[in-house]
Amino acid sequence: MHPGALIYFSSDHSAGAPGIYPYGLCMATGIVLCFIFLFVTMWKKKFNEGAMDKILVIGVFGTGFGIFAAMLFQSTYNFIANPSAGFHLGGMTFIGGLIGGVVSFLAVYFIYIYAIAPRTKIKFLQNNMNATLTDALPFIPIAICIAHAFGRLGCFFGGCCYGLPSEQFHTWGLPCAEGMPGVNVIPTQLYEMFFLLLLAGVMSLLYFRFRFYYNFSLYMIAYGIWRFLIEFIRGDARGEFIGTALYPSQIWSIVMVILGVGYIFLQRYVLSKHMKHPEEAPAAPANG
Repeated sequence: MHPGALIYFSSDHSAGAPGIYPYGLCMATGIVLCFIFLFVTMWKKKFNEGAMDKILVIGVFGTGFGIFAAMLFQSTYNFIANPSAGFHLGGMTFIGGLIGGVVSFLAVYFIYIYAIAPRTKIKFLQNNMNATLTDALPFIPIAICIAHAFGRLGCFFGGCCYGLPSEQFHTWGLPCAEGMPGVNVIPTQLYEMFFLLLLAGVMSLLYFRFRFYYNFSLYMIAYGIWRFLIEFIRGDARGEFIGTALYPSQIWSIVMVILGVGYIFLQRYVLSKHMKHPEEAPAAPANG
């Protein structure tokens, strides 16, 4: 755990002082690697410049809104758990960020496709894409896992999202809980990081070697089950919903699994018909 800054920008070394923190550095690294992966994969799959530009630009917007949604969801949970403390925007929950990011990405994408592109005279905004979002959906969850894994590494350094004291389970632990110096807890941050990297590897193998187009379904089901189970050994405060014994993330995990099952049928009977498969298009004849 290293909650302090690696580099401070002033002589003030108190908590929250301006500087470069491991948590933020890990988050930034994960986001950069996420977009590098998307860029390289779209290039490998022969997405044209128009398709790459539109998906990446909308992806940046979705990422920014997702971060805001992650803070908004967690702040809402905190307010429900303790209304007397008032509503303060702070903290983040990944599932809230995932919901906000996906919803905002889809909203902007469809506004562009059906409202902006057919009416604009600006060349950059015209729809000159040789691939659709349906062609990118099979590998987008791989990128999400990459970013999330580095985010969890940041949580480990920041001392958040930690597990229960390890002595309760007679297992090994690490002092990675902020506010609990010297107490070994289950390093759920590292467990989740390794799970996400493994899931990303499995989805990559399925997509690149076996042309598996159901990765979004696999991601939602696998992560939903994982997150539901790991919540039982988390030791940090994660807020609550009114009238339920489950944590908010467990409720959303159940929703993710249900949507993941539904996505199988959506991909099979709807989305597959809209895929353009640019990598299968014949190469343009050489000039001359």
